Amino acid sequence: MYDVVVVGGGPSGATAAEDLARSGHSVALIDREGRIKPCGGAIPPRLIEDFAIPDEQLIARVTTARMISPTGRKVDIPIENGFVGMVDRKDFDPFLRDRAEAAGAERLTGTFLRIERKDGHRWVIYRDKETGEEARVETRLIIGADGAKSRVAAQEIPGGTKTPLVFAYHEIIAAPEPSEHYDPKRCDVIYDGAISPDFYGWVFPHGQSASVGMGTYISDVSLKDATAALRAASGLADCETLRREGAPIPLKPLRFWDNARDVVLAGDAAGVVAPSSGEGIYYAMVGGRVAATAAAATLASGRITDLALARRLFMREHKTVFRVLGSMQDAYYRSDARRERFVSLCHDVDVQRLTFEAYMNKKLVKARPMAHLKIGFKNLRHLTGLVAETHV
Repeated sequence: MYDVVVVGGGPSGATAAEDLARSGHSVALIDREGRIKPCGGAIPPRLIEDFAIPDEQLIARVTTARMISPTGRKVDIPIENGFVGMVDRKDFDPFLRDRAEAAGAERLTGTFLRIERKDGHRWVIYRDKETGEEARVETRLIIGADGAKSRVAAQEIPGGTKTPLVFAYHEIIAAPEPSEHYDPKRCDVIYDGAISPDFYGWVFPHGQSASVGMGTYISDVSLKDATAALRAASGLADCETLRREGAPIPLKPLRFWDNARDVVLAGDAAGVVAPSSGEGIYYAMVGGRVAATAAAATLASGRITDLALARRLFMREHKTVFRVLGSMQDAYYRSDARRERFVSLCHDVDVQRLTFEAYMNKKLVKARPMAHLKIGFKNLRHLTGLVAETHV
């Protein structure tokens, strides 16, 4: 009998398992292993600090973000007073799972199948990777951290299959020598309808390698063809391809994260990937932490309603940021003309500073109200076309 079984060993599930084990609970972590999620790998300083990420996990330190418009306009935004760390998910996720195990969580390798209940007992049923047979573990609570298209959410949570998905694909390539096209300390974000008609493409440095990819809601877009076009446009067509990965990414938190019984969701399963940016690692780990907090509270109090703490705690801190980013995506990702104006807006120093302060610290900055007011007027003028286009 475990206090909690965590289904899924990505950043969210591994964080939840570690937190619960460190607080003295008996925890089992079920993960398929061997799967690498397509991910640019950017993690802000707040994640590094809050979750004690060691330097050896950082394969690059980015000091500039470059925004590229449909017409090829480039806006370089310096990251003042710090850097954005880059991780490779093939190494980062196993590191987090190993850390959870070292804290006391028991590792089980297999694929979640279902939850069974009888006479006040509950079991998580999974297919054991080694034997190929069904296995079961008894538990008091379950955390579903099994990613987008979560089986736990589909089976247990009202509306668990309703979240909209972006389909993401990237190729990990051998990093070229630094040039006008590639800088190992710069992230390139490409807003071009020819690459992605409704999201964006990226070129992110990973030390000896780089992540090149894109995402889209539109199912009939060829992700591989779009990425090939991006590589060609970025001067990376001839670089060796080391691996290819694709997966759906949710971009809207679910309305319910628990079943008011014995299950609570975390990470991608709960839909906590930031709109507009598609950033997910930080929010996944926060989601794992609040799910662990809710589970621990429920175990201590016996009140099933405490499972709802997970969503409530997350939204208390991040709801406004998600709403603002969602509005930005709705406003600027509709057409190349609007993407062009968005990149133009990124020229503004106030926009640059407030954007990266918010990204680095994961909250909307309130210290400069006049800057917010100025940005509001500039944003309105760009959306209404009152600002003349100036190409750089």
